[in-house]
Amino acid sequence: MPARCEFPHGFLWGAATSAYQIEGATTVDGRTESVWDHFCSTPGNVHDGSSGEPACDHYRRFREDVALMRDMGLHAYRFSISWNRVLPQGRGAVNQKGLEFYDRLVDALLEAGIQPFATLFHWDLPQSLQQQGGWVARSSVDAFVEYVGVVGHRLGDRVKNWITHNEPWCVSILGNQVGRHAPGVRHWHSALATSHHLMLSHGAAVRALRSIDSAFQIGIALNLVPAVPASPSEADRDATRHFDGHFNRWFLDPIHGRGYPQDILRDYETDGRLPPNWQSLVRDGDLLLIAEPTDFVGINYYRREVIRSDKLSEELNAPRTVHLPSDDQKTTMGWEIHSDGMFDILHRVHLDYAPRCVYVTENGASFDDVPDAQGLVADVDRIRYVRDHLLAAQQAIAAGVPLRGYFLWSLMDNFEWERGYSPRFGIVRVDYATQKRTLKQSARWYREVIRENSVD
Repeated sequence: MPARCEFPHGFLWGAATSAYQIEGATTVDGRTESVWDHFCSTPGNVHDGSSGEPACDHYRRFREDVALMRDMGLHAYRFSISWNRVLPQGRGAVNQKGLEFYDRLVDALLEAGIQPFATLFHWDLPQSLQQQGGWVARSSVDAFVEYVGVVGHRLGDRVKNWITHNEPWCVSILGNQVGRHAPGVRHWHSALATSHHLMLSHGAAVRALRSIDSAFQIGIALNLVPAVPASPSEADRDATRHFDGHFNRWFLDPIHGRGYPQDILRDYETDGRLPPNWQSLVRDGDLLLIAEPTDFVGINYYRREVIRSDKLSEELNAPRTVHLPSDDQKTTMGWEIHSDGMFDILHRVHLDYAPRCVYVTENGASFDDVPDAQGLVADVDRIRYVRDHLLAAQQAIAAGVPLRGYFLWSLMDNFEWERGYSPRFGIVRVDYATQKRTLKQSARWYREVIRENSVD
């Protein structure tokens, strides 16, 4: 490994969070219930029985958190906006107190010299819209565009970088087919209808934002998983093709003007997963709208998959990984640590789709961070993880990938969805009982990386 690895001038160094995972204040100042509030209220849905209340109490403590970002020298901060904090019923009446919170947050970031990157949808659909069909209903596309217009007009004089959706695969599959995420639906037809309406709303949101300010920089954040066959067999190669199409190409292809991958449509139709009304669900003009030109693609990278044809996930009815890493090769989430996959997916997207700009919008790892007697958190495993992935990112830049920035997940420990508060992804430790923030060793290391614009 080289002793020094420089990044190009102007490279953005950031960190990321999402509203439901950190804000708390779920019943404060006019905020109403989201699908995640509702999902968490059902016993058994979340491992530790917790919810996004109070999370990190960021709603009240955001100035303290921005001060930490400034202390670390972050160039940019990726956060999400709570739809139901802004439009309590999903559309219609605007909650001014909700907008005022984001006014204050954005102003604090700019005062600290930090660029705001706003994600418009990070999974927390207003429950009122879920009761009207959620993302399975095409009407949610219109509701999303209304919400985007409200937020874009209010914050667009200061926020210039926008992400429409975060990880539509998770909302579609984990939320509407597996049922492990909100809203907890278990039906393939619902999942695929959801995926189409999410993608349609992405394109519609791009157009809505462009109508507010043509200079906005707009993209989408996709969780992409490089997949490799477990053997050279034809069966394993075909299973890998299907996994890649189901997980990656299903979203990458349509946003780049290629429509939904035909091989995956055939697979879904063959095994009965394609909705019988698919031809009427995808209307004339939909694919053109989904392919509305964007300024960047955000890639969330955590792991790869090694695929074998005779090993099926019971939840997904799809090929799954058979690679079982040792304990020192995986995170506490059970995910393999494979930094080469960062290069693989960045390079593949560059070669296959040629986006004009790429950001790593999430990358990080959960480890058991335990403070010592002095309260220090020496999270050397996380430092090693981030260092190796940054080296892979630098190699991608050297290979021609137009990578312009890196957002570490996550700024702070937070509510990790159905797993509750046990996983800790943050470079800032949060004591949930006292809400005390402590910079981990990784935060201090990351500050030096940013300062030197290099990886030592």
